[in-house]
Amino acid sequence: GSRASIQTRRIGEDRHRHGPPPRSTPPRVTDMQTENTNPSTAKPPIQLSGADYDVIADLALSIERRSPELSKLLLDEIDRADIHEDGVLPSDVVALGSEVEFLDVEAGTTRTVRLVLPAEADIDEGRVSILTSVGAGLIGLRTGQSIHWPSPSGRPRVLRILAVTRAAGRA
Repeated sequence: GSRASIQTRRIGEDRHRHGPPPRSTPPRVTDMQTENTNPSTAKPPIQLSGADYDVIADLALSIERRSPELSKLLLDEIDRADIHEDGVLPSDVVALGSEVEFLDVEAGTTRTVRLVLPAEADIDEGRVSILTSVGAGLIGLRTGQSIHWPSPSGRPRVLRILAVTRAAGRA
């Protein structure tokens, strides 16, 4: 199962999973300064609770055959996340159950949605599944962060988090 692959990391720990960090270079500048310099590589740091990590990993693996691209997007996103113990995720981080106000920068539109599990999704009620392009792009971001993320049609776009409201009882 996916649980064996969880690597608990704390904020500020070594972010390099594939080999040691370069020793001769100075520390990276903050994510706010670098986040939008190269759409294909400059993704902002994200954070997840251990419980959300498990749920999302299981969902991503369950759709691998019918939606390999979305499965890979989700697995890649959670693989780069800083994992928090349940109950200690900062309140301005998008988690499952969060209400999120975000700006689609290219379209100039603002939307407010609740990020939910697939069985709870209802676009007419503003409930967006984690198994959608938008849901996968929003998870783990904090208020003020932006991410370059493909639209369902494949066109590139930037999503910027304007506000996050955590559902009561969620980590």
